[in-house]
Amino acid sequence: MSGDATMASFLSEPLAQCDPEMYELVRKEKQRQIRGLEMIASENFTSRGVLETLGSCLTNKYSEGYPGVRYYGGNEIIDQIETLTQKRALTAFGLKDDEWGVNVQPLSGCPANFAVYSALLEPHSRIMGLDLPDGGHLSHGYATPSKKISFTSVYFENMPYKVNPQTGLIDYEELARTAKLFRPKIIIAGISCYSRNLEYDKFRQICDDVGAILLADMAHVSGLVAAKVVADPFPYADIVTTTTHKSLRGPRAAMIFYRKGPKRPQVINKSDNSVQMYDYEKKINEAIFPGLQGGPHNNAIGAIGVALKQAASEEFKVYAQQVVKNAKQLVQTLTEKGYTFVAGGTDTHLALLDLRPIGLDGAKVERVLEVVSIAVNKNTCPGDKSALKPSGIRFGTPALTTRGLQENDIVRVAEFIDRAVKIAQEINQNDSNQLLKDFKANMKLDQHAKKLDELKEEIENFASQFPMPGYESI
Repeated sequence: MSGDATMASFLSEPLAQCDPEMYELVRKEKQRQIRGLEMIASENFTSRGVLETLGSCLTNKYSEGYPGVRYYGGNEIIDQIETLTQKRALTAFGLKDDEWGVNVQPLSGCPANFAVYSALLEPHSRIMGLDLPDGGHLSHGYATPSKKISFTSVYFENMPYKVNPQTGLIDYEELARTAKLFRPKIIIAGISCYSRNLEYDKFRQICDDVGAILLADMAHVSGLVAAKVVADPFPYADIVTTTTHKSLRGPRAAMIFYRKGPKRPQVINKSDNSVQMYDYEKKINEAIFPGLQGGPHNNAIGAIGVALKQAASEEFKVYAQQVVKNAKQLVQTLTEKGYTFVAGGTDTHLALLDLRPIGLDGAKVERVLEVVSIAVNKNTCPGDKSALKPSGIRFGTPALTTRGLQENDIVRVAEFIDRAVKIAQEINQNDSNQLLKDFKANMKLDQHAKKLDELKEEIENFASQFPMPGYESI
């Protein structure tokens, strides 16, 4: 009997044929992305080459271990793919292979950060990261007075550092004072919603003063770092982590860069006068596998390699420059319309709109924007008392820039946002205590629903004229 006769027909059928229900949902999501304005700062539209690699035969292979040291056979080509991706990672960020190494197996940003902590710290060791309400990330540790929200805070003791509530900028002097009291083993220079360049030289000095490791989490800005349009953490950091799907425009995965070779500045062992060497490589690799993960996602690793090749191109540098130009234009146009941004603006791809001066909150405005096909996320502003009722909206420009929008288009986008916010004010009826469920109910009233429908149609007509990378239908 031939192989074809025993193989289930769905194994060779396209998605539309073997699972029409799922195909239709994926197709609808594609259409939503095409018709809408994606302004979530952590999202982007990846290339067809990345999508093809993700959907390739690399999905099939199991390869626990590392190149040359696998627990399964048949990994000759997989080894070449992982090694190529590592080489491209160093090239994209201008790093020398005798000074830096990189692990490309982390499944995402949170596991990457947790792997670093697990590799270099004992349980309940101390870390410091930017406070979540001030623009930090959950994986850097976060706890309320009654509960440890992030498991980082369950297994390690975290002390947050803060921004100045008046300026919205990180208070480096207070960070230095707190670090001397708390004595952390790791200080994390990283953000989730902080729009200004991080001053890595100040982080480095503070770490040196207290004997801490400097971990830079550049997940949001790694594509901009590769293009040299924002501050570069590599001259200062000991460890650098990043996701690969945000401004880097790759698959949903992560990388960990670590220093190797002689320590800088040079440290001499008193016992034998030898030069001390960085010992991160073995610890971090073992923390990823076998410590926290099993078989790597080879399709994602290959796709990272594709994205890194693109990130090293001149076209990508032009793209990254435009991302920042678009973010600055968004801030400028909305500021001219009377809006207020945390930290006074942006140096990067994102901006945080403070809604407190106009009597609204992030949840209400997020919902109105979603209804008119602008995707954003609500976000806390410095001084917020509750993460459940944040005062801000976080905007990002990487995805729109990928579709070809430039400054004049962003002016139009800002006008759409302004119109949506004004509708939200009408719905809110100057009642800052109006519950979200009541606000959503009022959105359905005829006088508001009609305006929302008209604005949605206008936005979708505008958005649909811009190209979208990837496959045509899904």
